[in-house]
Amino acid sequence: MKLTELNRIDKLYFGYEEIARAFNISLSSAKVTACRYVRQGLLLRMKRNLYVRRDMWNAAGLTEKFVLANLGQVPSYISLTSALEYYEVTTQVLRDFFESVAIKRTRQIKLNGSTFRYSKIAEGLYFGFRKENGYFIATPEKALLDAFYLMSYGRYSLDIPALDSTKLDRIEMKRLSRRFPLRTRRMLKKHGYLEAV
Repeated sequence: MKLTELNRIDKLYFGYEEIARAFNISLSSAKVTACRYVRQGLLLRMKRNLYVRRDMWNAAGLTEKFVLANLGQVPSYISLTSALEYYEVTTQVLRDFFESVAIKRTRQIKLNGSTFRYSKIAEGLYFGFRKENGYFIATPEKALLDAFYLMSYGRYSLDIPALDSTKLDRIEMKRLSRRFPLRTRRMLKKHGYLEAV
């Protein structure tokens, strides 16, 4: 095993091109090498042409895992309970479970004991996020709105009693909610996050 060559790739994630350069081999040989190293447990495959060295994964913190979550499906941003937990709006804790919203499709990626879940939302609702520490994450208000949107269609479950509503900007919630369907706004009203609609 050419661990020395593999360790030359000092990046959180990489593809065949970096493997080819590190080993001084062709792109087709790099694909074979990647498959072999995944089988040997030295590399983890997040998706086609996106790999992480196992030692880098083991040392990765929340920031690095949020970066990887953004890459698992492009475009996407961290949202729902993952973002609410990050902002300390909820006391609910997700262990090795990273939630994002995306406009392509709902899917899940399992990677070395962690789960990256992507929930599809309407393209017109793909807003309300910012770039922070190299990844995209919803604002606290948008994360909650995304959760209520998916709940209003029976596609998500949120631990509402675990929420601390004092950490949310109600004016911003009202402003952002105008772009959401009536059924979502009605659910927000029912739980005390909006006035009557």
